[in-house]
Amino acid sequence: MSPQAHIVLRNVSVTFPVLSFRDRSLRSRFVRAMTLRRKAPRPHIVTALDGLDLDIRAGDRVAIVGANGAGKTTLLRVLAGIYPPTAGSIDVLGRCLSLFDLSAGFDEEATGYENIMRRGLVIGARRSEIDARRAEIAEFTELGDRLDLPLRTYSSGMMLRLIFAVATAVEGEIVLLDEWIGVGDQQFRKKARRRLDEIVARAGILVLASHDVDLIRSTCNRAILLEEGRITVSGTTEEVLERYLGVAKP
Repeated sequence: MSPQAHIVLRNVSVTFPVLSFRDRSLRSRFVRAMTLRRKAPRPHIVTALDGLDLDIRAGDRVAIVGANGAGKTTLLRVLAGIYPPTAGSIDVLGRCLSLFDLSAGFDEEATGYENIMRRGLVIGARRSEIDARRAEIAEFTELGDRLDLPLRTYSSGMMLRLIFAVATAVEGEIVLLDEWIGVGDQQFRKKARRRLDEIVARAGILVLASHDVDLIRSTCNRAILLEEGRITVSGTTEEVLERYLGVAKP
C-alpha cells in the first residue's frame, strides 16, 4: 500500500451541454442555415456533478451510493481523468486502475494476443510492462490456442475472461471499481474474485460504486451518498447506508 496515495476534490462540478433531438437533426440545421431566421439554439445544460468536496487518503475504502443517474459513474470517470471538471480542482496522487468500461480498446478482428496489447495500452500500461505480463495474462484466461484467433470467434464467456484478465493485469495504487466484477463459470468466478481481492488489498485506495449493500459493508470503511450530483451524506459506511436505505440501524 502506498502511504502517499490521495484524492482531493474541491468544489468540482461537471456539466454537459445537450441539444434536443430536433436541434441536432441535419434537416433543422440546414433549414436554419438557409433561412437565417432562427438563432442557433442554446443547448440544455445537464449538471452531472455539482460542487463536490472530497478527501480520500491511503487506507480508505470508499463506497459511492445513490440512485441510478445520481452521478456515481461520472464521479469515477472524473477520478480516472476521463472527464475533466467543468469547475473546481482535483488532485490525484497515485496510479489509477480503472475497472469500468472494460471492453474499451478491443478489436473484434484482432487476435486475443493482439488485444492484450491494445487494451493494456488503453489502461495506461507501458508496452514493456504488457510484454512482461503477456504469458501471465494468457495463462489466467485459460483460453490456450484460442488467443491466436480473432475476437469475433469468441463466445461471450471467452470475451469476459480475456477482458477481465487484461484489466486486472496491471495494479494501481488507486482502484476505481463500478460494481464488483463477476465473470465466467463458477470456477473462474472464484479465481477472478481471488485476484480482485488481492488487488484491492494491495491498493492504497479503493473507490467502489455499487448498489450491493452487503458488499459495501464487507469492503468499505467510508461512504458517500450522491443525490442529483451532490454529496448529501458523507461518513462511516453504516451512517451513509442508514440514510441511503431509509431505515434505522438494527
